[in-house]
Amino acid sequence: MYYYIKGTLMYKGDNYIVVDASGIGYRIFTSLECIEKSPHTGSDVTVYTYLNVREDAMELYGFYSEEERAMFLMLISVSGVGPKAGLALLSVASPQKLAAAIVMGDEKLLTKASGVGPKAAKRVILELKDKIDTDTLGIDGDDGVTLSDDTEIIADSRAEAMSALVVLGYSASDAKNVLMKLDATLTTEELIKKALLQLM
Repeated sequence: MYYYIKGTLMYKGDNYIVVDASGIGYRIFTSLECIEKSPHTGSDVTVYTYLNVREDAMELYGFYSEEERAMFLMLISVSGVGPKAGLALLSVASPQKLAAAIVMGDEKLLTKASGVGPKAAKRVILELKDKIDTDTLGIDGDDGVTLSDDTEIIADSRAEAMSALVVLGYSASDAKNVLMKLDATLTTEELIKKALLQLM
């Protein structure tokens, strides 16, 4: 219903902000990162939103970017992960770091979020790993990873490692150059660790 709300930031709470848009004050639940990235009160702000409708309530959830909102929508698509858990996950890591954690199967990071236990973390990884690869990291089809028109890597354990490195902020060309020198029989996690040592 609401894609974004643009107005004046009136208040910052522990887990929400209040935005005045044309004389209407919207209470918007947000992640800690969104609150931290919000400007000072009295400043203009644009918040990307999601309206959660329940039998007993209508709640607005807000995000500092479309990427954060997209990650939130993916998280709440997982069985048993509601909006509050989705915000909790986004409060412990950025969308990019969450994507990397899901690709690498990092349950430890996910369970740092309030209300997210090992079982929920496993479900998030199981249900979203393929979606993250396809929609967020740019994996195209079964033949390899396409990160630009001229950058491809073969579809072995290095493919997932390359995707994770790109999410972590390294260029596709740098990631490819390092990974192609490593043993393709290594696990994804081992490849990432070795590649990070060289890239850093």
